[in-house]
Amino acid sequence: MRHGKKTNHLGRKTAHRKAMLANMACSLIEHKRINTTVAKAKALKVFVEPLVTKSKADTTHNRRIVFSKLRSKEAVSELFREVAPKVGDRPGGYTRVIKLGSRLGDAAEMALVELVDFNETYNVGGDKPKKKKSTRRAGKKKADETTAQPEATKTESKKEESKAEEPKTDTKEDKKEE
Repeated sequence: MRHGKKTNHLGRKTAHRKAMLANMACSLIEHKRINTTVAKAKALKVFVEPLVTKSKADTTHNRRIVFSKLRSKEAVSELFREVAPKVGDRPGGYTRVIKLGSRLGDAAEMALVELVDFNETYNVGGDKPKKKKSTRRAGKKKADETTAQPEATKTESKKEESKAEEPKTDTKEDKKEE
């Protein structure tokens, strides 16, 4: 049973696994997308997303923490300069894993890992102008125009009826006449 075992060891010793994930993370930050196996992609997602979260606040402490994981000055500077401003308003989910199918050589399941905000194909809020939201009221205009005249006659007739039903109050002048 695998109770409480959260990490996939990927068939490697600890030092080899950490070095491999650091190299893959540097490549992902540099190229914005990489192809790898599904298992490595899922492990990379868990490795990279906290680093991207750290890069939102550009402090010396956060840079040192990220550098201790990535071990590449170029990747750290790229992460803090280019990636962090694009993901500043996003609360999480900085990477996307897209399954590609099987590799020909060994039939391993392959996946594409990419940074979400750097893909123009899937980027919904990019250069496209926002569509004006249609309201439901617009469809009711035709119905209002056809029934507009009968409603006006109804309100006039109601006013006449209400005048007829109003009880007359005796004023001082009326009492004097009697």
